[in-house]
This record gives sequence, structure tokens and C-alpha cells, in this order.
Amino acid sequence: MKKIGKVAVFGSGVMGASIAAHITNAGIPVILLDIVPEGAEDRNILAKTAIKKLLKSDPEAFMHPSNAALITPANIEDDMHRLAECDWILEAIIEDIKLKRRLYKQIQLARKPGSIVSSNTSTIPLGDLVKGMPKKFSQDFLITHFFNPPRYLRLFEMVAGPDTKSDALEMIRSFADRKLGKSVVNCHDTPGFIGNRIGIFWLQCAVAKALDDGVPIEAADAALSRPCGIPKTGVFGLLDMVGLDLMPRILSSMKESLPPDDPFHSVNRDFPLLDKMIADGYTGRKGKGGFYRLKPDTDKKIKEAINLTTGDYAKAQKPKLESVQLARKKGLKAFIGHPDQAGQYAGWVLLRVLAYAASLVPEIADDILSVDEAMRQGYNWKYGPFELIDQLGTGWFRERLQAEGIDVPPLIQTAGNRSFYRTHRGQRQYLDLTGDYRDFQRPDGILLLADIKHASKPVARNMSANLWDIGDGVLCLEFTSKMNSLNPFTLSMIRKAIKLCQRRYRALVIYNEGSNFSVGANVGLLLGAMKIRAWFAVRYLIKQGQETFDALKHAPFPVVGAPSGMALGGGCEILLHCDAIQAHAETYSGLVETGIGVIPGWGGCKEMLFRWSQDRTKPRGPMPPVINSFEMIATAKVAKSAAQAQEMLILRDGDGITMNRDRLLADAKARALAMVDDYRPPEPANIYLPGETARAALEMAVEGFKRMGLVTAHDSVVAKHLGITLSGGDTDHLKPVSGNRLLELERDQFVSLARMPASQDRVSHILKTGRPLRN
Repeated sequence: MKKIGKVAVFGSGVMGASIAAHITNAGIPVILLDIVPEGAEDRNILAKTAIKKLLKSDPEAFMHPSNAALITPANIEDDMHRLAECDWILEAIIEDIKLKRRLYKQIQLARKPGSIVSSNTSTIPLGDLVKGMPKKFSQDFLITHFFNPPRYLRLFEMVAGPDTKSDALEMIRSFADRKLGKSVVNCHDTPGFIGNRIGIFWLQCAVAKALDDGVPIEAADAALSRPCGIPKTGVFGLLDMVGLDLMPRILSSMKESLPPDDPFHSVNRDFPLLDKMIADGYTGRKGKGGFYRLKPDTDKKIKEAINLTTGDYAKAQKPKLESVQLARKKGLKAFIGHPDQAGQYAGWVLLRVLAYAASLVPEIADDILSVDEAMRQGYNWKYGPFELIDQLGTGWFRERLQAEGIDVPPLIQTAGNRSFYRTHRGQRQYLDLTGDYRDFQRPDGILLLADIKHASKPVARNMSANLWDIGDGVLCLEFTSKMNSLNPFTLSMIRKAIKLCQRRYRALVIYNEGSNFSVGANVGLLLGAMKIRAWFAVRYLIKQGQETFDALKHAPFPVVGAPSGMALGGGCEILLHCDAIQAHAETYSGLVETGIGVIPGWGGCKEMLFRWSQDRTKPRGPMPPVINSFEMIATAKVAKSAAQAQEMLILRDGDGITMNRDRLLADAKARALAMVDDYRPPEPANIYLPGETARAALEMAVEGFKRMGLVTAHDSVVAKHLGITLSGGDTDHLKPVSGNRLLELERDQFVSLARMPASQDRVSHILKTGRPLRN
């Protein structure tokens, strides 16, 4: 199959530019084209300005700033001939069908034969877009709908026309999956496709009901968020993030394109308050604020929320809702059955949204899998609509719909009292449109621990970790504690994994499917020991971690770390002790212990020193490893992608990056198996460090930063202890320092810092607030 080597993107607005940025994250060059503004001296000014904005965007559009160099700014008057270089031409201009058709005619004249053309539209049917175009254009045309921000939201809705060639579809599907890390969902050519068809209805239901019943937006967002498996932004927070000025255009398009009997029309109405907010510049986070804002005319960050009835702002409240508390203990059904305002509000909205989603299959998609995937990946719902119905029970759900006078969709009638998903003889299955169960069929190269869990039992487990046999003689270590924090139970399971691998397995992969690989050691345990002054326990825990990670590093079999999300502190340290890392592109890693007043204590200092000393692309000698390690650890620097982790040497040459999260475990397993033959564990090594000379230089630099107000008093104390460790303690550049000596220095300095009240204050503060204390 032909590969995509260069892409053209038309439209340098927020969406087009962000799509271009994400394509460069895959290492693919992009030509970014826009119009020439009237009277412009620089004819490429729109594209150039867009690239500059991308480099300042938050969240970051580029996985590494250097990717910006892969975008070539251009314009549609001078550079159409450059389309002949491109394998994929993507249109992301405004939703004006006349402008799009005019552009397609220009593209058809300039593109090379066989190049693929697609639109990022989410509101205009494909049939309307290609009307009047030659068949050879229609054969290469499809809709490829990204969700914003394209780097972070995985949903990629793909719509084919009756003429679209199968090889064009497969080419884009493969590229989006493997290179862009997308979850590709096939949609029917219907208004809003899947994600926005359901998502817009959900938002409208929530806003309309809150207005009708006078539900405060803080209570509405508390209800329609985590209790339902929806991100904590809820509804009004999400609208602020998307941009309030975007909503009228989307709603207008849906109003025009949906059939008259669609339930959307019952909740679509004019909101005078919303119109006034937009007119006053309250367009959400990109404006002066939206439903939420920071109180103006004050230096303090005071969050305010709007009153939907009066339009006035007041300090945002954190409502204490009995139903929300109940949801954590007894689940979704108990939550929406609770009589308080939040429970009744969430129930009213959810019943209608879930019924709507069920009524749209097979209109918008061939199966329930596509619908659930679209809402999980496009709106970050933890559960798709049919998974939520299963939590409620299909029979109970049907009876509630009938009781409230809501039409029961045929698919709910077909299900009867059966669940939409089940596990049968170790195989995950879903209910199809005929009422039969079908097996999940994963694409080649996708291996999910969730599937393995349905088909087998763990090899070993305790309260913080599991071991799974993932086939071909490979064992998988999974963390299971809250936020996958590391504790003595985790260390115990690592030691068990080492013993089991030595006897029965060929390799070990460290992986989990949580939101984060690991946020680090459980600092609650550390604080408990601090409070009772159990310094022997602190030293013992540090030594246990060091010995466990060192045993992992020198085990007689390959160990591959496969992180995704945050890998911080101890979570980063365990990766540093693996033979290889196969990281998801969205891995955020770093040694952040200085933020709680200590230093890395499980070998992080040692491993970073060795990494910087062994890197042949960096300056040689005893000082550079110390300076580079010190800068990274003292500032608690975190790589905001796997690409940035390479620059920090958390990932080394030969470590891999997987763009698609669903392919991470299979890639890590393949890497581990490739290392099995002739594997030899690393030999213990020594390093030459400058000792007191480096320590004095580091302390002088820190004192300078302290006088300038760049570091706090305790920052400088922590930095001093870090400097002792990284410089090698009592040594000089002629004496070899062993890894064991560095571990001893780590322990001593860690315990010394842990005894200080200022460090104890930092640990206590971060546990209470989630934010570091600057003392």
C-alpha cells in the first residue's frame, strides 16, 4: 500500500493549524495554505502567524517545538502547484459549501493522480461536497473529522462516499491509526456524524434543563461529570473550553440538517443570556471568561460562576451534594434515582441522551461499538452510551423511559433484559442489531490488557499490583493502586515478578491501562513516617526500593517499560531501570521529588548520571553529567511528550515511541521478545565525578538564583543535598564511584531532607491541595 510522505492542509485557523501540527508529530512534513489577505506585504502571513501561535499554544500542539520546522507556510494563489508533492490534501476551511467546492476545483487541477482529498467538516454531507465534481475526484475523496485539540483527542471520524476507493480509505485509516494515534471510527454520512450528533444533543439537554429548573452551573457540572464517568469540566466548563461563539453556528447547522421529528429540536432554543455573553466578549476561556471566569480587577485568582437567571457573577461554590457522594459508593443507578436536585437533573438529561443514542443506530453507525468509541474518544467519556445503559440495566432503563413518556428505541426493545456487552467463555462480546452476540474483533497489532482480564486470571496479585500472562512467554506487571502510586506492595510484586520470570517466563513488560502509568511513590506513607519520626522506616523504604529496582535492572531477562500518561518520581525511576522503554507518545515523565522537599531516592539520581555520562552526543568529562542531571532534577522538569523525554535522556537511543495507545502493549511485547535471544543483563559500572569542586559550583549558582528571587529558601536547601549526591560526595574526578555508592548517597540525603520540617510541610501541602508548596 502506498504511504503518505507529505500532506497539504488548507486553512490555518485553529483547527487546520492544529491538525497540521499533529501531522508533524508523526514526522510528516506539511504545507499549510491559506488565502492572501488584501494588501498583505507577506503573502504567507496567515500561515506564518498560525505557526507562531502553535508554538505558544496551551496545551502544546507540538510534541516537540522542533516539529514546527516541518510546516511550510504557503498560500492558495502562489503555491497550488505544490500539491503535486502531496499524498494527502486536507481541507479545513470555514463551513461554507460554496467556498469548499470552489477550492476543490482548484485542488483537482493541481493535485497528482491518486492523491487523497478529504474535508474536516462535521456538518456538511459528503454527497453535497462532491456534487458536480468529476468521478475521479469523488473516488479519492472522503471526510476525515478530527476533534479539537487534534493532538489529544483520539477520535477520528471517517466517512466514505459511494465512489470512494477502498484503497484510499485503507491508506488514511492506517495512517491515522498508526502514525497519528487515532481511534478510527466509520460513520454514516449523516449530520454531525456520531460524536457531535450525540454530544451536541447532550449539551443542549443539559443547558436547557439547567435554565428551566434554575440549577446552578456548579451543581450541574458536579452532577454531569465524574458521577457519570464524564470529565470534571462537566457541561458548562466544556462549553467554556470549546468556545461559546462556536455553539450558535453548530446549532444552526444541526437545526437545518436534522429531520423535523428529531428530538434535538425539542431542546434547541434561543438563549438570550448566551447571546449577550458572546456580544460582551464572554466567549469562554479564549475570551474574558464564559460561564466561569476569574474575578476581574483583582490580583487574586478568584473563580466566579454566572447565575443563569440573572446573568450576574458570584464566587463559584463547591456544592455538597448527597447524590454525588452516593454515586461513589453505589453507582450510577443510585445516583440518578436520588431525590435531590443534582440526581434528578442528571437523571433527566441522561435518560434522554442515552435513549437518543440508542435510537440513532443504525442511522449513524453500523454497531454500538462505534457509538461508544466515538463518545469515549471524542468527548473523553469514561463509558459510552451503551456501557452506561448496561450499568443501569436494560430492563430498568426501558421501564424508566416508559414511565417518563420517552419513546423506547427499537434497539432497547431488541435487547430485552440482556446487557449490550458480556463475556462469554473468556471472549468479550457485544449485541448486534439482530439481537445476537458477536465477538470483539481487534485489528492486527492491538493487544489490550482489558481483553486478557476477561479471558484469564492473574498469575499473581496483591492490593497494589497484578501479574498477567500475555502470551509467548511474556509476563506483564500491572500497577493497580490509586493513580498507580508505588508502595511496599508494589515492590513486593516486582520481586515476585523477577522470581517468576526466572523460572517460567522469557521477558517482563511493565504496563497498565490506567490514565497514568504511575504518579510516583505513595507520599502518604512518607508523611505518616515523618509524623511519628520513624526515620528508620523511611531509610528502610528507600533501601527496599533501591534494591528492588536494582534487581530489576540486573535480572537475567529483558525488562521493557511501557508507559502512558504521567510517569513521575518513582514511576519515572522504574522506567530508568528497564532495559528498554516503549513509550506512548503522550507520556509525561520526570523526576519531581524536589517539589515535596526531597530528592529521587530509588536510583533516579544514579541512573540519570549514568545516562548523561554514556551519551556520546554530549560533551565529555565529569562535569556535564552532573550539571545536566542537576538542572533536570532540581527544577522538577517534566517531559511533556515521549519526544521531549528523548531529549532529557529518560528515553535513550533505541527506545521506541508508539503513537496509538491501543498498540502500546503489543509493541512493548514485541520489543521484549526481540531482546530475548542472547540477552545479557548490564554489568555494574562506575562513573567518575568531580566531588567538592562541582558541589561548590552548584551551590554558588543556587545562591545566585536565591538572591534573584528565582528559588525559595527550602529550594536552595534541597538543591544543596541534591548537589552532594550528584557530585559523588567525598570524591574527585580521578576516583571511580560505583552505583552502590551513589545509592548510599541518595539514601543519606533523602533521609536528611525528610527530617526537616520544611520538607514535611511540602509533603503535607501536596497531599491536601495537589499543588507544590513554595516555602
